[in-house]
Amino acid sequence: MGKNLYEESTPAKALFENANSILGFRITDLMFAGTDEDLKQTRVTQPAVFLHSTILALILGDSFRPDMVAGHSLGEFSALVANKTLTFNDGLILVSKRATAMQKACEKNPSTMAAILGLDDKTVEEVCASVNDVVPANYNSPGQIVISGSNQGIDLAIVLLKEKGAKRALKLAVGGAFHSPLMEPARLELEEAIKATTFNKPVCPVYQNVSAKPSVDPEVIKSNLVAQLTSPVRWTQLVINMISDGATSFVEVGPGCVLSGLIKKVDKDAVTVAATF
Repeated sequence: MGKNLYEESTPAKALFENANSILGFRITDLMFAGTDEDLKQTRVTQPAVFLHSTILALILGDSFRPDMVAGHSLGEFSALVANKTLTFNDGLILVSKRATAMQKACEKNPSTMAAILGLDDKTVEEVCASVNDVVPANYNSPGQIVISGSNQGIDLAIVLLKEKGAKRALKLAVGGAFHSPLMEPARLELEEAIKATTFNKPVCPVYQNVSAKPSVDPEVIKSNLVAQLTSPVRWTQLVINMISDGATSFVEVGPGCVLSGLIKKVDKDAVTVAATF
């Protein structure tokens, strides 16, 4: 992940080495040659994805000048660097603290997530409301929702959702119930770090996960970013709002093209491009 950037771009190499210093360990060694188990560590996964996305965006220079930005979950931090709300260094520090806080919350409250395919939002919401400690976590696209909760609660919800006609209901290989109230300890910890960080006036709006609406006020952005840890990612609604506000072409910057696929499911006519270097 990101190895080509490191090897082919001197500015990118400098940013990666700067990240190694900030994090206090050589994350580049794990990104370029680590095992799957290495990369699955929360303290590695989140900063690694952030670094790939933000460094690629910075290296693209004038060819990447968005009119609006958004990111899915962790990606919202990359989006906030792209629209200059956060500096690269501050974004990385917050992502590292976020990863550590989430890992601790996972260890405190063993929990998980499940992907639900083929049901409308209302049905999934009603089933979640009937099960203790289970909530919708990611509204990824029409007919694709991820739910979060306790291990027992997710097992029960899967059974109930299949009874309601879900085409698939699959438990995910994740360490915890992200974007749910079970992340409250992490939210409290991240809130302190975010409050202590300078958020600049962005050069373009960020459509935030919590509200699905555009934000340009640094204090609103801060508040929504804190709330994100215990609230659902409203990606479907967010994309609909971006299109309603004039977005016709989406550039995905980072590893893979998952978001491009989700955007196409929201609006088949949307133009999507995966940025490369």
